[in-house]
Amino acid sequence: MARYGYVPFMLIGFNGVGIAVAAAGAPKYWLLAILAAAIMTAFLVERVIPYDEEWNDDRADGTRDRIHVAVNETLILASVAAIPLLAAIVPAPQLWPHSWPFVAQVLAAILVADFGITVVHLASHKIGVLWRFHAVHHSITRFYGLNGLMKHPLHQTVEMAAGVAPLILIGLPVNVASALALAVAIQLLLQHSNADYRIGPVKYVLALNEGHRFHHLKWAGIGDVNFGLFTLVWDHLMRTYSYDPARRFDSTQLGMAAKPDYPSSYLRQMIYPFTPGGGCTLAPAADTRVAETRPPTFGPASN
Repeated sequence: MARYGYVPFMLIGFNGVGIAVAAAGAPKYWLLAILAAAIMTAFLVERVIPYDEEWNDDRADGTRDRIHVAVNETLILASVAAIPLLAAIVPAPQLWPHSWPFVAQVLAAILVADFGITVVHLASHKIGVLWRFHAVHHSITRFYGLNGLMKHPLHQTVEMAAGVAPLILIGLPVNVASALALAVAIQLLLQHSNADYRIGPVKYVLALNEGHRFHHLKWAGIGDVNFGLFTLVWDHLMRTYSYDPARRFDSTQLGMAAKPDYPSSYLRQMIYPFTPGGGCTLAPAADTRVAETRPPTFGPASN
């Protein structure tokens, strides 16, 4: 049940409840309660069907990761709360399809946000100043649900702005934005999950953990694949998709080969991108098991 039911339960179950709550205009704390239940479910399933049992062990990083989650979720909720103010400051043309069923509005918002976030994610592997902040996320050496929101808040803000700003400019309603915020959090839980779940051929379309592990390979250029948050559609189009069903992952393959001693405490991770050593000067690396299964990258290696 956990192996085959976990992903539908999270994607359809929790998101479905969240969509119903948002459509009814219920208080936002109900969405926080749904997210809390989703996080508890993620931790439970990771222990029932772990991909790597060692990844469930705290490595003096659990408190840090919870701080990352608290800070970045607060930023996401604050951005949702700020939408009416932004709409008042920058009047938007009323192009939003209010007549569509609410669930269709949320799906449309997800697809638009997915494109913007994917573009910024890819750029963060190609542009040095963005990589400085994105590197915080790539410093992980174990793969589990909370890793999804282990991000520098400045980079989180840039990513979310790229995904949501076009929606706000065409009149994104607050209740749709609330459902989108929940969907982002649930997707990050699934995408970085330590659960050895099964999704069949859907793994070639949805950006879930089987494909996203390749993105966290530590060698320069090798991890420049599978950038999508919700889908892998843009990766297929940009030829940045990679998948090898025979590949097995462990902690020795994660992190950043160029920065094996990247700071691990929360405060140091907040400060490090601003320091002279906070960037990466990298030489290309080879890992033939992956390199032979995907098209070549089209920019300088950056992780």
